[in-house]
Amino acid sequence: MIKRSKLFGNKTRVTFCLPKDAPTGAVSVVGCFNDWEPGRHELVLRRNGVRTVTVNLRAGDYHFRYLATGGVWLDDEQADLVDHQGGRLLLG
Repeated sequence: MIKRSKLFGNKTRVTFCLPKDAPTGAVSVVGCFNDWEPGRHELVLRRNGVRTVTVNLRAGDYHFRYLATGGVWLDDEQADLVDHQGGRLLLG
């Protein structure tokens, strides 16, 4: 799941969300906004039972995927587009 909140200027707060157990182990969101670096934006378990991480992004087109423990890659079907490179966010 992806939640968006418009911020001042051309920025958007994007919150990436996954259930606490799907997949098991640590999960990071990686993409062109963080040089595809695992661990830089790791999802954190919240009291409501979901794991989330929030990133502030400028307007633009961003590719991203989730990377779980063991090298498991996941795409988010709630992305604006999903293609062979993963999910895409189109922020205006």
